[in-house]
Amino acid sequence: MTITSLPTEERAPERAPARRSGAGRRRLYQWLFVAPALVYLLAFFGYPLVRNVLMSFQEFTPTTYFTGESPFNGLDNWREVFDNELFGDALWQTILFTVGSLVGQFTIGLGLAVFFSRRFHLSGVIRAVLLLPWLVPMVVSAVVWRRIMDEDHGILNSFLETVGLSGDGVPWLSSPSVALLSAILVNIWIGIPFNMVILYGGLQEIPRELYEAASLDGAGPWRTFRSITLPMLRPVVTVVLVLGFMSTIKILDLILALTGGGPADSTQTLGTLTYQLSFLQLDFGQGAVVGNVLILISAVFAVLYLRINRSDNQQGK
Repeated sequence: MTITSLPTEERAPERAPARRSGAGRRRLYQWLFVAPALVYLLAFFGYPLVRNVLMSFQEFTPTTYFTGESPFNGLDNWREVFDNELFGDALWQTILFTVGSLVGQFTIGLGLAVFFSRRFHLSGVIRAVLLLPWLVPMVVSAVVWRRIMDEDHGILNSFLETVGLSGDGVPWLSSPSVALLSAILVNIWIGIPFNMVILYGGLQEIPRELYEAASLDGAGPWRTFRSITLPMLRPVVTVVLVLGFMSTIKILDLILALTGGGPADSTQTLGTLTYQLSFLQLDFGQGAVVGNVLILISAVFAVLYLRINRSDNQQGK
């Protein structure tokens, strides 16, 4: 008996609907898994962001919570914020605070990461101890450093007087010319462990064979660091700097607990200005404007990070 099979052209239409239905179910399952995260993002990030943008174009005051009336006033909030001299000072001080903190954190963190990449006795214990500034809540760190930097009774001035570096004591937190530097130093101390841990992990991924080949070629430590370590660390460095920037530019609790934005607004940043306008002057519209400026700056750097990361991935392929 001869069994004849159907031609391929006749069997294909029967398989196509099954494949389409299977792909549709997989796509549905994928969306079901993603849906909770999307709902969370829309509820806790999307809605507040939209409300903040709308609030910057409204006359939003404490009475609004009782009357429900917050009329749109166009660009009045934006004009008043940009015409305020304190906004310009806060923007400049935010730049100084962010750049100074990132440079200090990254430089010291990279130096410690390179130092600990060479195994020695108790290196793990010392690394664990160095993580403490990162684990302690920022407000607690600020309060402790405020006592340390006290002009009259702080241990830092007592130490400087003991070693003969300062006789009258340095006004770390009470002088407009020194207070911002003090805030930067404290933030550097807090951020060093994060930079050290991430960069240390990146160093462990660099093949040891590259260093052995460089040693055989007669390359010194500095040339090896410049030609091998830094290029291989570039993706990690990008992540560290971008994340450090986005977390530093919006710092509020550290400065409020350390200096309160003073003296004479010398440590006022965009974050503290937002707090001052919204919760001290109770002008929520202008506070929303400064908040939107912070969001815009962070978004620009986030886009830059994604572009750099994408180009690095394409080069890796």
